[in-house]
Amino acid sequence: MTLLSLRGISREVVLPDGGVLPILTGVDLEVAAGEHVAVVGRSGSGKSTLLNILGLLDTPTGGEYLLDGEPTGALRARRRARLRGEVFGFVFQQFNLLPRRTAEENVAAPLLYARGRDVLRRRATARAMLDRVGLGARTDMVPERLSGGEQQRVAIARALVRAPRVVLADEPTGALDVETGAQVMALLAGAAAAGGAALVTITHDQNVARLADRRYRLDAGRLTPLADAAAPVPEAAR
Repeated sequence: MTLLSLRGISREVVLPDGGVLPILTGVDLEVAAGEHVAVVGRSGSGKSTLLNILGLLDTPTGGEYLLDGEPTGALRARRRARLRGEVFGFVFQQFNLLPRRTAEENVAAPLLYARGRDVLRRRATARAMLDRVGLGARTDMVPERLSGGEQQRVAIARALVRAPRVVLADEPTGALDVETGAQVMALLAGAAAAGGAALVTITHDQNVARLADRRYRLDAGRLTPLADAAAPVPEAAR
């Protein structure tokens, strides 16, 4: 079942001189529940803009975005915010952890907006999720006392703690060494698959992209499929 559907999506920015800068042009993309899709591209190709549109953090200039069959173009701000919290989990390259909060507090943060029993059980839920990503013994540590790989695991636990239907990962291994990045990416992909969540990974790393079920290249705002998932990523997309 198609969960995310982009149809002819464009995004433009009006410059101070009145000119128009195209960021995305005619992007078509469909992602099913439980599917892992990777988008590769150079810096400035529009990757983060695409992810922000998927996560309802930005709106397209043209085209249509359907979320589980529902058009998103006319959604009010409150509805968009609610969907972001209920449907999506976000993983970022720079982790974006709260510096003075423990790993448990960081993971529990999204549960502050939960309802009913989820609010009462948020600490236990956060600890269970940290244990799932191999940090059960580090729950009381603040980010500065954790390694880069451990911080990214906390970020993954935070993204997954509310069992999102979609996980959006923006360069999730960009701040990590190759070995740690591979371990973290395998963890992220495995955890998303176990929960039946769709996973969209934005990356410039061909090794990360190869883990996906389908791969695309974004170049100058245009999205094109890479037919063979086992084939190397073209040099221009690295």
